[in-house]
Amino acid sequence: MSTAISAPVHRLLYKPEEAAEALAIGRSTVYELMAEGALKYIKLGRTRRIRRTDLEAYVAGLSPLPN
Repeated sequence: MSTAISAPVHRLLYKPEEAAEALAIGRSTVYELMAEGALKYIKLGRTRRIRRTDLEAYVAGLSPLPN
């Protein structure tokens, strides 16, 4: 009997909790970033979702601190 191994699913939309895990920050920080407009999100009914491209854009826009 063989077991088929499927490729991992790459999410297009993340829950705020999942986005927090992906960014290695706290969930409340994600909600703060969304509230201040630093992290874009979409609303689907009563839920908020963050697109993968918006997560990537947020990270790309971060500037490192000078040494």
